[in-house]
Amino acid sequence: MLGEAIRRPSATGKRAMTQAFAPRPLAIAPSILASDFSKLGEEVRAVDAAGADWIHLDVMDGHFVPNISYGPDVIKAMRPHTKKIFDAHLMISPCDPYLEAFAKAGCDHITVHAEAGPHLHRSLQAIRALGKKAGVSLNPATPISALEYVLDLVDLVLVMSVNPGFGGQAFIPSAIGKIRDIRAMTAGRPIDIEVDGGVGPDVAGALAAAGANAFVAGTSVFRGGTLESYKTNIAAIRNAALGARGEAI
Repeated sequence: MLGEAIRRPSATGKRAMTQAFAPRPLAIAPSILASDFSKLGEEVRAVDAAGADWIHLDVMDGHFVPNISYGPDVIKAMRPHTKKIFDAHLMISPCDPYLEAFAKAGCDHITVHAEAGPHLHRSLQAIRALGKKAGVSLNPATPISALEYVLDLVDLVLVMSVNPGFGGQAFIPSAIGKIRDIRAMTAGRPIDIEVDGGVGPDVAGALAAAGANAFVAGTSVFRGGTLESYKTNIAAIRNAALGARGEAI
């Protein structure tokens, strides 16, 4: 049950988590997909001012996922509005022909799906060759074994806690166990574990306790439509995650 999956860790559990691995820096990454597209520059500036650590960019092609969002030109237009990390999530297939365009548009992280093509190793090599951090995203039904032979090329693992393609979906609780297993698999490596889908203050604590350190949030950040509401929403997610990590709020 969801209640069982997201119960808060005990103090003992927090100590064990700290001993098992040194937590990666916490990052809140508002998803621009949930913003007001009529004023993208203003929205980027607002979440920057509200405390965002990364700006999450969901790129969809209508082929790999059943929706179309935006491409490199729109990202390039957003780039001057913030110095925060641009965290690109490519839900496209094939991805390799477009990696350079996203790098030139100003993306700092480029994440591709393990399911999007037969040559994941080559895609990650190409991203690193462009001077960018390389990420792998796993759909809810994709096992973590997909990461086993590419870990040396991975800077970030993005765990989908909804099926990709649309914002505003309900959180899939099995993502918590998957994150815990990935954190164990990557122990000792400087790999960020990011989670995307249905993320809000209600689940951020359990996700952080499992080992996630980067939290993509769309609807739960952009709800309210004002700078003050964005500040409140980002702080609520951050505080839930910090509390689960046993860090000062």
